[in-house]
Amino acid sequence: MKNEKGNWKFFIIGAIVFVIFIFPLYWMIVTALKTQVEIFKIPTPLWPKDLTFDAFADQLSSSSDTLRGFKNSLIIGAGATVISTILSIPAAYGLARFKFSGRKILILYFLMTQMLPSTLILTSLYIMFSGMGLLNSYLAPILADATLGIPFSIIILRTYFLSIPKELDEAAKIDGCNSITSFTKVMLPIAKPGIVVAAVFSFVYAWGDLIYGITFITDPNKRPITSSIYNYVQQYQTLWNATMAFGIIAILPVVLIFIFMQKYIVSGLTNGAVKA
Repeated sequence: MKNEKGNWKFFIIGAIVFVIFIFPLYWMIVTALKTQVEIFKIPTPLWPKDLTFDAFADQLSSSSDTLRGFKNSLIIGAGATVISTILSIPAAYGLARFKFSGRKILILYFLMTQMLPSTLILTSLYIMFSGMGLLNSYLAPILADATLGIPFSIIILRTYFLSIPKELDEAAKIDGCNSITSFTKVMLPIAKPGIVVAAVFSFVYAWGDLIYGITFITDPNKRPITSSIYNYVQQYQTLWNATMAFGIIAILPVVLIFIFMQKYIVSGLTNGAVKA
């Protein structure tokens, strides 16, 4: 009886926490389906009486900036993910498998970069990209997002490589594999969940970035989707249904990634936490 009461308590607490966290998403969807008049009714209805998809239709129309920003964010996010993942995999493997002077300092440096705001390197990156002629191009925010994504990916992948027994490397070498073949044929397939986790978080960071997109790109046709939020804040009112519809479309890729990659994400985070 005591165990059943305890289980019910945990169930109730879990249900309350779930409702608290899911309610903002629910309210976004409901507001997007309301008319502008119904939004400002007092009391505000919990479900729209006049259900309308006009806000979503406007977002997906050819005249809207949303689809163009969606495409731009995909290009920037994919580019930053590819660069950060490709560069972080060998770096993380080297930090996990080989001992050399300054290794701990290097790891500490990567950890410190995660504590610093992105604005700290904004000016230096702007000057550098300006000198290289990269301003107003996709490459500038891609490289900027990758700069912050690489240290995080290295931290994640290093802990994952540490969780893989060194005996697998030795067994591969006994079977005739050299260091490169052992890395590509044995380590990479085993580390697939960790690589997926690093890639997902790199993409999510690049997808949600605003400051690099509006700083390095002045052409509205090349700016990411996050910059389009200002289109719905007008001088005398905010178009809340359009804003919420835009928000739902903007977070859709992230939600889909976490739904379909859930198995790899959970496996990568749990296995990578075995050793530090």
